[in-house]
Amino acid sequence: MQLYISPSLRHVTVLPGKGVREFIKVKVGTRRVSYRMLFYSLLFFTFLLRFVFVLSTIDSIDGDHSNCSSIGCLGKRLGPRILGRKIESNVPEVMYQILDEPVSKDEVQGKTDVPQTLQEFMSEMKQSILDAKTFALKLREMIILLEQRTRTAKIQEYLYRHVASSSIPKELHCLALKLANEHSNNAAARIQLPSAELVPALVDNSYFHFVLASDNVLAASVVATSLVKNALHPEKFVLHIITDRKTYSPMQAWFSLHPLDPAIIEVKALHQFDWLSKGKIPVLEAMEKDQRVRSQFRGGSSVIIANNTEKPQVIAAKLQALSPKYNSLMNHIRIHLPELFPSLNKVVFLDDDIVIQTDLSPLWDIDMIGKVNGAVETCTGEDSFVMSKRFKSYLNFSHPLIMQNFDPNECAWAYGMNIFDLEAWRKTNISLTYYHWLEENFKSDLSLWQLGTLPPGLIAFYGHVHVIDPFWHMLGLGYQDNTTLSDAKTAGVIHFNGRAKPWLDIAFPQLRPLWAKYIDFSDKFIKGCHIRAS
Repeated sequence: MQLYISPSLRHVTVLPGKGVREFIKVKVGTRRVSYRMLFYSLLFFTFLLRFVFVLSTIDSIDGDHSNCSSIGCLGKRLGPRILGRKIESNVPEVMYQILDEPVSKDEVQGKTDVPQTLQEFMSEMKQSILDAKTFALKLREMIILLEQRTRTAKIQEYLYRHVASSSIPKELHCLALKLANEHSNNAAARIQLPSAELVPALVDNSYFHFVLASDNVLAASVVATSLVKNALHPEKFVLHIITDRKTYSPMQAWFSLHPLDPAIIEVKALHQFDWLSKGKIPVLEAMEKDQRVRSQFRGGSSVIIANNTEKPQVIAAKLQALSPKYNSLMNHIRIHLPELFPSLNKVVFLDDDIVIQTDLSPLWDIDMIGKVNGAVETCTGEDSFVMSKRFKSYLNFSHPLIMQNFDPNECAWAYGMNIFDLEAWRKTNISLTYYHWLEENFKSDLSLWQLGTLPPGLIAFYGHVHVIDPFWHMLGLGYQDNTTLSDAKTAGVIHFNGRAKPWLDIAFPQLRPLWAKYIDFSDKFIKGCHIRAS
């Protein structure tokens, strides 16, 4: 077919091919229809014919052997979309009905013909001639069986992790016993810390004061060693180690026999603080209430894992409630730093699961701008898994008390390495706010937040936090292994927060050397308790 347009642009002639001399002449009115409109119309219809041809070809390729013309197939394809109707599914309705039925936990119990794997299922389907209903029933049984097995395996994993992270490894227990024995029999293990001439430094604000609360001798030794070894002026460093009554003798023995001169080390048990012997102490009252509520609300691990209705994540949270660290005075004592150290103006608080890799004296040069708590934010950073924590990550915003008082998108911050301006703290009601919300949580059966001291800390320090550079505190080395060894080495402080503590067998092997490098494995106490680098 040929298209001829006259020089005057007033006639369009269509000539059929194969020599046929018939002419089709179209007179174009100058005022009614322009030649351009006719020309574009012809192009449009040519494109439409090709489009219909392509759709009909696709129908053939797809195996659609229904009897329909090209135009009919076009209507079949475009009609529902144009009219806003949903395209009908080829899946038989009976399959939807079977798969939508409520699942009974006993549905597959005792059955021996349920396929165990996808391969078994496909093999059975190919060997049998089944209708859609039977196919759906078999598929449903297999999925239910696999879901039950997955749930059981997940709960067992959480239980084993709970036991591994909550129990005291025999090596650490051995170390504590040997050091306690040394404290009893060896006068050198009972020397005063610090020596009498250095005692004035404990209240001298010209020194850099660090506070470590721990009942783990090995962990405390790593923190202390890494702090002093990386200090440019260790003679200006004072480390106040707070421990409990049972760990005081082993802790005293260790640091008496392993001095970190020229740094100044103080080891003190909680019962030796005058403040804790005066009247009613909020932290002790809170601990007593906490124990009562947990014993009634949580139950033992066997009761928790026997629940067949709760999700594995909920069971994991309840198991976590039984962890000793959440019921330890060491975990709550940081909220009373102004009372414990009434003569000090500023301290850096350290957790016992951190490792220090740089000099920390520059932390005293940070202008806190009147804020109380210098901390790293946990809602920004390259690691979206670790650095994505906001208030909604810790607080229960389905509870009206939380929902009415806080913003779920407020950025959270980290405990573990914090600068505390004690002068500014004494001018606030932070501690009172902390215990007020603990009381509200007890009244609500521990339903306001996840476990730990961070959630009430987020509330108590709200508006009192000064954000510091993330270099000073890298998180997550105890609950994920995405952090590479090279990245961890670049941080000033690394934190093994999470269950995979570096002194446990469940620690991530590629990250543990960063912690183990500060242990002398040739030491007689370390060797005697079979504590190894890996």
